Amino acid sequence: MSMSDPIAAMLTIIRNGQMSNKTFVCTPFSKIKMSILSVLKDEGYILDYEQKEIENNKKRLKIKLKYFQGQPVISKMKRISKPSLRVFKDKNSLPKVLNGLGIAVVSTSKGVMTDAEARKNNCGGEILCTVE
Repeated sequence: MSMSDPIAAMLTIIRNGQMSNKTFVCTPFSKIKMSILSVLKDEGYILDYEQKEIENNKKRLKIKLKYFQGQPVISKMKRISKPSLRVFKDKNSLPKVLNGLGIAVVSTSKGVMTDAEARKNNCGGEILCTVE
């Protein structure tokens, strides 16, 4: 069975893992998920991620979750652009999450980056998700 929205499934796996205080969670591999995890790691929302190979040449992503004083670092994650409704914004109308305290993950022509990096690089794109 195929998933209709694998990015939303990954965000839900991370959310559920943090609610049950897991140290790590696993999700099926894809390049876009790895790009999103790279942004989350650079911004300090997760500790690390690594690519694991399992049987039949299938790959999985192992995500090490981050906590501060027993509470998850990520308080809220929301999928913005969905397969049924894509959300594209130009550089001037990119959202500011919590007045700059959170991030919006944007897929641009120059790669996946945060909203602040996209503004700095003068490019807009598809808003994948927001993280607070």
